[in-house]
Amino acid sequence: MITFDLNTIWFLLIGVLLTGYAILDGFDLGVGALHLFTKTDLERRIMINAIGPVWDGNEVWLVTGGGALFAAFPDVYATAFSGFYLAMMLLLVGLIFRAVAIDFRSKQPMAWWRKMWDVSFSVSSILSSLLIGVALGNIAWGVPIDADGEFAGTFFGLLTPYPILVGITTVALFMMHGAIYVVMKTEGELQAKIRGWINNTIIFFIVCYATTTMVTLLYVPHMTDNIRDNPILFLLPLANMLAIANIPREIHLKRNFRAFLSSCAAVAALLALFGVGMFPDLIYSAPEAANSLTIYNSASSQKTLKIMLIIAVCGMPMVIAYTASIYWIFRGKVKITEGSY
Repeated sequence: MITFDLNTIWFLLIGVLLTGYAILDGFDLGVGALHLFTKTDLERRIMINAIGPVWDGNEVWLVTGGGALFAAFPDVYATAFSGFYLAMMLLLVGLIFRAVAIDFRSKQPMAWWRKMWDVSFSVSSILSSLLIGVALGNIAWGVPIDADGEFAGTFFGLLTPYPILVGITTVALFMMHGAIYVVMKTEGELQAKIRGWINNTIIFFIVCYATTTMVTLLYVPHMTDNIRDNPILFLLPLANMLAIANIPREIHLKRNFRAFLSSCAAVAALLALFGVGMFPDLIYSAPEAANSLTIYNSASSQKTLKIMLIIAVCGMPMVIAYTASIYWIFRGKVKITEGSY
């Protein structure tokens, strides 16, 4: 039975922040992963400008989620960022090179210059997506944590088959999400071309998702305990399947915005399934499950959580309002102008 105390509320709030990041920056990363499939300079400029006004604001959700994790569950923050240090640095490098590529690509007209940054943009997007998925896979599979709550493994110990499978599934999910977003933001020949990619990205994702689900059921059974104990939670995988099934239907009917909403719902449902599977653990310890970091043994004091909750209640509406206003201002199809990337 889930008790909605301060620890649980902060677990949910951090989950909301990370889900917001996955939905918003997920299509950015997906657009980057698909970037090199386009051929002409104009098509690649349109791809970049589809995310140009919003990509940096989308990353605010990741920064906010990391800050909330640090304040609410400092032991988890310390263990994750020290144990996954090299992986985190690689992720940071990927995000930096993606940002630099977006800003630098059109600064010079030379073909070799633009090709170099195109490759940087695409590779860094794929690497970032893969590392995010690998991190989630390790948290679910379990990492060695000693009795003091410190990471006791190695970097290469994190590169086991299950986390890599989750990483590939994350890349596939973001590619599908990004393709739908670009179809919504483009028109004409490029839109028709990318519309033809969507079915391939959906197939790629479904194959990865089905494989990951089977492997999870067989080898990571603790991720299904809460759903088995609370049958009402079976509505989450059901909602996820319906959201994914609705995407090709909406694309076929050329209702691109509805397809994008279905893709957002699929991302949110997947993160909700991950959160339900982990609860109350934040980092699962293997092979010593007793050393797992939970929302209770790694949390700040109740007074800290209460004060932070008041701040979050005041601050979250501003973050949501900022995000909504940016998307409203830059709504509509992409147009290439002198001020474009």
